[in-house]
Amino acid sequence: MFDFDMLGLSPALLSAIKANGFDTPTPIQNQAIPLALDGHDILGLAQTGTGKTLAFGLPLIAHLSEATGKPAPRSVRALILAPTRELVNQIADSLRAFTTGTPLKVATVVGGQSIGRQIATLARGTDILVATPGRLIDLMDRGAVDLRTAQHLVLDEADQMLDLGFIHALRRIAPALGTPRQTMLFSATMPKQMEELSRAYLTNPRKVQVSPPGKAADKVTQSVVYMDKADKPAKLREILDRDPDALTLVFARTKHGAEKLMKGLVADGYNAASIHGNKSQGQRDRAIKAFRDGTITTLVATDVAARGIDIPGVAYVINYELPDTPDNYVHRIGRTARAGREGEAIAFCSAEEVDLLVQIEKLMKVEIPVAGGTRPRAVAMEKPQRGGGRGRGQGQGKPQGHAKPAGRVMAAEAAPAKRRRPRRRRAA
Repeated sequence: MFDFDMLGLSPALLSAIKANGFDTPTPIQNQAIPLALDGHDILGLAQTGTGKTLAFGLPLIAHLSEATGKPAPRSVRALILAPTRELVNQIADSLRAFTTGTPLKVATVVGGQSIGRQIATLARGTDILVATPGRLIDLMDRGAVDLRTAQHLVLDEADQMLDLGFIHALRRIAPALGTPRQTMLFSATMPKQMEELSRAYLTNPRKVQVSPPGKAADKVTQSVVYMDKADKPAKLREILDRDPDALTLVFARTKHGAEKLMKGLVADGYNAASIHGNKSQGQRDRAIKAFRDGTITTLVATDVAARGIDIPGVAYVINYELPDTPDNYVHRIGRTARAGREGEAIAFCSAEEVDLLVQIEKLMKVEIPVAGGTRPRAVAMEKPQRGGGRGRGQGQGKPQGHAKPAGRVMAAEAAPAKRRRPRRRRAA
């Protein structure tokens, strides 16, 4: 058994840790904190919900507390990059709990919020800036932030930043930081491209790995239920009715699908809300707060929330639709069984999704227990057309070789397209 006072942290930080209710460091914290305090670059691999934020956050605060003077206008002393707004806010809130009563300032910049207000905040300088790459690039282009004074860089959930196409942003941001610097890269999975990223940005890193990449948290009970796509709504309601007061996170594949699913639940009397890319930041923040408080018991989300929700009370994660990327399954189910608690993850799998399930099991090197139905033959999913589809994302097309399901038909589909009349040539 280890205690935080054995890791080399200052008395002030140890008091803050105790005041925030932490007694024993997690394995990733126990291994990473001493190395980070010594100034090493860190490559950290651990399951979601294992305390990675404090693994890099506490050493960061310790280093910055030793600095003298205030940050210069527009300057940043430490930069933390994360892929989503929710994760940025979560990291910042966690760090502020340990900087209260100190001169250290923590600021955030994300899309969907007033850039003018963010420019005004950065104009005063900040010690720790937590940012999404896209908005940070916007601010750099406007000359609103100077990263040359940053001596610390943290890439959190780096694999999802790669999935979301932030590699080009990282290539612009990293060279703008000061050197020499300490760089820490944390993630739950280790795709090949991230290995290349670590070689490019880390110098003689110490690798800290507390579980195999792609492995789910030990306290998550997983199961899969095979069913027809049309049976999913009824099955979801059956599960929600078993434990109406439990916090349940439901994942859909597309923004349109998540919103439609949420509205159907609300219409049936369920206490539900949704978060996805079409929601404003304010709407997303309010929904997460209501979910955290228990005012909302069912939250329907796309993968934008897979790594941005740190709510210890989530009892169930339901994969209403399996993700297109196997790594995202690991992050989705990591929203439950957090902070040492137990949780249950249930996956719905139709014939169109069997191949996705196979890829997930291959990544995790386990066969997910079957809780109902039998595995059907895989049916190829129709690929979405570029530029088309009002709300139909990847995997939302009808199965090939199957009749179109009954229901309301879009106007564009209901009427045949009009033929264009050929132009008559004018007489010469």
